[in-house]
Amino acid sequence: MTKQFTLGKNERLKSRKQIEQLFSDGKSFAVNPFRVHYAVNRQSSMVNESNSLQFGVGVSSKNFKKAVDRNRIKRLTREAWRLQKLVPVAMGLKEKLKINGKQLNVFFIYTGKALPDFETTKDKVAVALKKLSDKIDENISENP
Repeated sequence: MTKQFTLGKNERLKSRKQIEQLFSDGKSFAVNPFRVHYAVNRQSSMVNESNSLQFGVGVSSKNFKKAVDRNRIKRLTREAWRLQKLVPVAMGLKEKLKINGKQLNVFFIYTGKALPDFETTKDKVAVALKKLSDKIDENISENP
């Protein structure tokens, strides 16, 4: 079977309940120009294994008044995530989550003031993914 380079419906963080829990109980770190919020949860029986890693992105309307600009940043970030999810760091992260029966919700918030280019966005998402992998390793080893 070929590897999927898509960002499917089950990989997107859309549940209002999960997003509220992510911001209230989750942790965060910064990788300029992103603020990355994440929460590791016990995987419920309702959730299938294919969505052990869910992703969302947001951009403030305070910094970008035009919806066109906000949507472009979100599109660039989703594309960078889509391309990065099959690199060894992300694959290892997904495997660790499946083995330990955990679910990871990740939400990127763009905090920069200027429109980014794709290369910058892709590099920063890769850095954030590496940092996220390290933090999840710590979390899993502390709470098996």
